[in-house]
Amino acid sequence: MKLKIPPLAQLLVCVLVGYVAGESVPQLVYHSSSLRVVGWVLIACGGVCLATSVVAFIRAKTTVNPMSPSEANRLVKTGLYRYSRNPMYLAMAAVLVGFSLLLQNVAAFTAPLLFVLAITYLQIIPEEQELARRFGKDFETYRKSTARWI
Repeated sequence: MKLKIPPLAQLLVCVLVGYVAGESVPQLVYHSSSLRVVGWVLIACGGVCLATSVVAFIRAKTTVNPMSPSEANRLVKTGLYRYSRNPMYLAMAAVLVGFSLLLQNVAAFTAPLLFVLAITYLQIIPEEQELARRFGKDFETYRKSTARWI
């Protein structure tokens, strides 16, 4: 199974959408230095979680390429994957929420919302179908015991 739109491309498109939305609706601007700090914290935490998730795949000696889930030779269930089936995408969503907070415009929050919808339907669902086919009962047990997001 080959997926068509790389998650990183989806992330970048959503960054652009959030920026354009924020610039297009000046009536929804707010000013909060506290939320700006929270934004930077979310971006940093998202980056750390993303890196940690990639390391878990490298340690398991399986593909980290989200475009080719059929190449996975192991089901990663350690580290952050004990709590979320998709910590990489959760990390990307956290980065987008942080970015939206930095933009200081309510309209910018279209970015993380769009990302969660897009990544769920364009990536996660097809990815999980392939993992279920590939790992059968092991994936089904993991799916039942671990949340998709958090």
